[in-house]
Amino acid sequence: MFLETICIANGIVQDIEAHRERMRETASHFGFRAPQLPDLVARLSTELRNKRVKCSVTYHEHILGTAFAEYQQREIHSLKLIETEQLDYAFKYSDRSALHALLQKRGDCDEILIVQDGHITDTSFSNVIFRKGGAYFTPCTCLLDGIKRQRLLRAGRIREAEITVSDLHLFETVHLINAMLDIEDGVTLPVANIAR
Repeated sequence: MFLETICIANGIVQDIEAHRERMRETASHFGFRAPQLPDLVARLSTELRNKRVKCSVTYHEHILGTAFAEYQQREIHSLKLIETEQLDYAFKYSDRSALHALLQKRGDCDEILIVQDGHITDTSFSNVIFRKGGAYFTPCTCLLDGIKRQRLLRAGRIREAEITVSDLHLFETVHLINAMLDIEDGVTLPVANIAR
């Protein structure tokens, strides 16, 4: 099964075409036809229509489930570097057990920053962007090429770069982004808060 996490803000579905395209690419890769997304706004409860909502859609050849919850932004103040063997998350699987197992190694930190072969990839739930001066960079070795990451790259707001653990000191801050979070949403911390 596969998962799309979609942001609905004040009754408006965000980046819907990008989500549909990712579903089509996933389905094509695995040899099935992507199902059509239902009218998500019509399924929203009245109390969620004027809020920021996290919509989770599980699917394979059919839509298997939709869930809606008011988005609660996590407080992230520290990241723990976790080295792992090749973790395959090029597609957004609904089974996140491998990521969850890595997250259990975070110790006293709030979240993990996954490292493969010395290269920075992603956290357990987001892509990452590093700031140096006025420029923003995202690792070319990401686990999942997320919707928000793609949009920021296309807009020229961020650039891809090879970023290794030994490069971290070159940057000032790290920003966590995903379908629910943009650079400006404040999940930002000093690179000094990344524990080894």
